[in-house]
Amino acid sequence: MQRILHTAESISTWVGKAFAWLIVALMLLVVVEVFKRYALNMPTAWVFDASNMLYGTLFMMAGAYALAHDAHVRGDFLYGRFKPRTQAALDLVLYVVFFLPGIAALTWSGWTYFRESWAIHETTFNATPLPIYPFKFMIPLAGALVLMQGLSEMLRCVLCLRTGVWAERLKDAEEIDVVEQQLASSEHVDDEARRQAIERAKSIDDDARQRSAGGTS
Repeated sequence: MQRILHTAESISTWVGKAFAWLIVALMLLVVVEVFKRYALNMPTAWVFDASNMLYGTLFMMAGAYALAHDAHVRGDFLYGRFKPRTQAALDLVLYVVFFLPGIAALTWSGWTYFRESWAIHETTFNATPLPIYPFKFMIPLAGALVLMQGLSEMLRCVLCLRTGVWAERLKDAEEIDVVEQQLASSEHVDDEARRQAIERAKSIDDDARQRSAGGTS
């Protein structure tokens, strides 16, 4: 079971990191367009549509990555005080009642939108039309990836109900370690503020690790 969980997380992480490079392309596209528009007075007709497609693709393809690393926003008023089995039972019910129908509908309707767009070779309406169907294909693809990761999360809930502890997630990036290194080498932070910031960062990291491992009641 642990291998299945980590395989799904590896796929979601790889896809998320691969599509994250679109932010570089988007930044370069906007910078070049701003220079052309205001410095050369040569605006480009298709840049607005292209930037929307790049941002939309980046946003959609990050969904599975965020789910794999428990990064989605949760209204945690009581959840953190529950025992792992209670958390798992609540998560499993919410996945079945809300997640599965919503993501299944997104994937199905997204595939329908893509097929219709592909059939007519849909393009944007401007002086330099861009094809829309590749962008619409991202909808069912993102839905399928989130659905895969969601099924993995449901399996994680079942495993927690059996064992009483949360299965460990794959570690991605050690952001807290980077923060500590930057604070330790900074010349613009006094010693007391540096110490407090490092302790606060470690506390946040410890809490995250405990929640990842199942936490306590």
